[in-house]
Amino acid sequence: MRSYIKLYGPPVLKAIKELEKLAIQMPQVCVMDTIIASSPAMSEEDTYDYFSVGGGISMERCSKIVSKSGVMLEDHDFFFEWFKETTQAEINDLIQKIDEVLAPLGCRYSITTKR
Repeated sequence: MRSYIKLYGPPVLKAIKELEKLAIQMPQVCVMDTIIASSPAMSEEDTYDYFSVGGGISMERCSKIVSKSGVMLEDHDFFFEWFKETTQAEINDLIQKIDEVLAPLGCRYSITTKR
């Protein structure tokens, strides 16, 4: 399952960075976003360097944080790809966490979860 995020209004780049920081703390997901998608393929060391700026990430997590299923962003800016079938409670928790990290930026978003 993927929870796709579409961001509205500036600052989109800062919002993507905040979503990446959030994802680091969620071991049940991997991610893809427009910044990662526009970069050349990243090695595990490149991934570590990229994500360590936003807050600690282990080398083990580096091998799992970026989605291996390809870009598949469609018209969205970011997605959280779940490693397992999610519950509505987990999706609600994700929405609450996104609200918390994006509220200070004033950036709005929509979320769509698909199997």
